[in-house]
Amino acid sequence: MLDIGPIHRKEYDLDDRSDPVVIAEAPGRVHYLGEHGEPKAGLYLSSAIDRFIRVAVSLRKDNSLRFYAADLGERKRTTLVNLKYKREDRWANYIKVAIHVFAELGYPVKGLNFTIAGDIPQQVGLASSSAIEVAAAVALKSFFQASVPDRELITRLAASQTVFFGKNTDPVDYLVGFYAKQGQFLMVDEAALEVKKIKSPLARHKILIMDSRVPRMGVEDELKIRRQDIKKGLELLSSRQEGATFRDFATTDLLESMGNLPEEIRRRCLHIVQEIRRVYDAVDALKRPDLPGLSKIILHSHESLRDLYEVSCPEIDWLVKRAQEIDGVLGSRMTGQGFGGCTYSIIRDDAVAEYKKRLEDYERIFGFHPVTYEMRPATGARIVSG
Repeated sequence: MLDIGPIHRKEYDLDDRSDPVVIAEAPGRVHYLGEHGEPKAGLYLSSAIDRFIRVAVSLRKDNSLRFYAADLGERKRTTLVNLKYKREDRWANYIKVAIHVFAELGYPVKGLNFTIAGDIPQQVGLASSSAIEVAAAVALKSFFQASVPDRELITRLAASQTVFFGKNTDPVDYLVGFYAKQGQFLMVDEAALEVKKIKSPLARHKILIMDSRVPRMGVEDELKIRRQDIKKGLELLSSRQEGATFRDFATTDLLESMGNLPEEIRRRCLHIVQEIRRVYDAVDALKRPDLPGLSKIILHSHESLRDLYEVSCPEIDWLVKRAQEIDGVLGSRMTGQGFGGCTYSIIRDDAVAEYKKRLEDYERIFGFHPVTYEMRPATGARIVSG
């Protein structure tokens, strides 16, 4: 990744001694279990990854807000008065989310310079946009010497993103970004805004993200239908009891309760409840550790996404099946929104070459050239310098 300190100083013609620069970084993330759960009450097994976004910030003498993407050679600008979402500003909009937080908190946001660079793969569901927001927020917190608790920053970032992008966002990616630790998995409780850390027993394993390159169309419409289905299912199961969540049913046998639900709604709800159980079971398997048990949990999770929630596709199923056939692969599953996109595989270091060799058949069969990214669980956001 680029060393953005010198790049930032050169871009904005700063003096090495008299012009302080703060640089922060935040990681991408992978959700291993729990995606496509209950909105606002999700339970995830996740980790940060060792791919990061870095954001540098320094003071200007005027009231302009300047943004420079060192990787892209792109420049954007605005002012605090005109701080709003603009489609053409793309990546800079995520820095604006963090600026808005500190402006709302009353800090003297006037003229500021920003530089951004990173190595998180884009548009593959690894939370690169959230990493920009978290890195910018951590940099600004240090720059202003702000006494803002991380938990408050998380809730304010989520609220600010709603203001900028006009849609509700969940805080899960922020929780991973702030609280992740190297070599640890996280059980992330969206409803309670809590994170529990589990030491990884997989020091000799990598995380391989496989981008299937399958074109995706109409994904949001399909996911909206499924969210409506699970909302209706919860209402029917709970008799519209206020405050009820699927976790209230996760420890009970729902087969009898679900018998009266419409079939499609029943399948969606069954996935949600069983996935909650799988997260708890996976945490237990990691702690013991029980790697064969964890492998079965990951397999069953993918089968549920394929058969009950119905967000997989033939290409993704092929990648998962082939990965599971390789000695040294602990587990493989789709990750992200689905209908294409990516798989992750937890794979022993000495099995990576065989894994990649098997992929030659994928392009021949489906006509898409897949892209592989190797990663390990990493630490959360931090100040790099300044």
